[in-house]
Amino acid sequence: MAKKYFGTDGIRGAINSKNINGDMFFKFGLASGTYFRSQKKKKQTAIIAKDTRLSGYTLEPALVSGLASAGMHVYTLGPLPTNGLAMLTKSMKANMGIMITASHNPHYDNGLKLFGPDGMKLSDSIEKKIENLIDKKIYKYLSNPENLGRVKRLESGTRNYIKILKKNFTKDFNLRGLRIVIDCANGAGYKAGPELLRSLGAKVFAIGVNPNGLNINKFCGSTFPNNIRRAVKKYKAHLGISLDGDADRIIMCDEKSNIIDGDQIIAALATRWKNKKMLKGGVVGTLMSNYGLEKYLKIKKIKFIRSSVGDRYVKEKMQKNNFNLGGEQSGHIILGKFATTGDGLLVALEVLFAIRKGKKASEFFNKFKKTPQILKNVHIKNKDIINKPEVKKSINIAEKLMKGCGRILVRKSGTESKIRVMVESEDKKILNKCINIISKTIK
Repeated sequence: MAKKYFGTDGIRGAINSKNINGDMFFKFGLASGTYFRSQKKKKQTAIIAKDTRLSGYTLEPALVSGLASAGMHVYTLGPLPTNGLAMLTKSMKANMGIMITASHNPHYDNGLKLFGPDGMKLSDSIEKKIENLIDKKIYKYLSNPENLGRVKRLESGTRNYIKILKKNFTKDFNLRGLRIVIDCANGAGYKAGPELLRSLGAKVFAIGVNPNGLNINKFCGSTFPNNIRRAVKKYKAHLGISLDGDADRIIMCDEKSNIIDGDQIIAALATRWKNKKMLKGGVVGTLMSNYGLEKYLKIKKIKFIRSSVGDRYVKEKMQKNNFNLGGEQSGHIILGKFATTGDGLLVALEVLFAIRKGKKASEFFNKFKKTPQILKNVHIKNKDIINKPEVKKSINIAEKLMKGCGRILVRKSGTESKIRVMVESEDKKILNKCINIISKTIK
């Protein structure tokens, strides 16, 4: 059965819409708190972090109120990257962690990402159980006055997260002599990103570090990588790092100002890990991963399998197949050796550790030639339009045109009101023709 509130990556939507408002966040808090209290762990705690959206100030108190009303003790951490929350949920032995964020979306959206005590995103079955609690008479789960949870703000979240990140590398690891540009998207990583790099001795040029509640992801961050391209050139940097609003994505830039997407990062890390005998099993990509990556890994005799789109599904497939590396073209990359979810700063450190002895970023990256690919996002009101006969007919026409010389993928966005149309082919004329046939029909 399809989920009612949760999408491919938590809950997301426009602020003060049907599901993203104070009343619903109280219910999400009460329902999730009730579910995790039913697991009968001795410690009944939840920790909350958020990105920098103005709406966080309205949603966080409602969520805290719901959790405390369920009898959960709550620690709030303020702005912190999503994987920082996941790591701290595990290290603090909390029952659950909740990240208030809409990731790479504009400021007028917001949402939730929920993590269990193991730092993993919740499974579909647990999300469904929480949804069922919301749709029941939720207020019957309100705690008695003497059983209400307590709430405390922790100021040490960023510091503790940085400590955990650095523990994954040798004590003598440093970035002295390196000039690094980092674009934090005016989001959750605006403190942790520059602090981490400076603590390791790098000369840091930070942009996107002045959040005002409305400028998160606005012409900055991983969805606008030209910012780091220009900054790398301007400051003659060795490397550029671009995060998204909750810092679980990363797009990079080498010293020659070449943009490096998630697929190229995965190819470089997979090659390094195989050579160092660190790669376990193989690599998990998604249906959106470039065919060039698949071909490259095949040449390198590295197993490659695809999952549904969404880093949660990547992680599930990694676990099922006992792989320790996976990710998405968009920059969600999971280093299973170190983390349970995507972490832009962790990936950046792993890359920097690999080039720390004077190797140029351009030599480390650019492992394969990408198959020409076009991704078109078609804004629609109702995503079920994808099932209409005329849309299915247009896809069939495009597939016949393709004649086995490429790939076509049409899917609903799990986080936005969009249909995503992706076409790959070495034949650019067919590529453009197919993308136009499908997207115009959807419009």
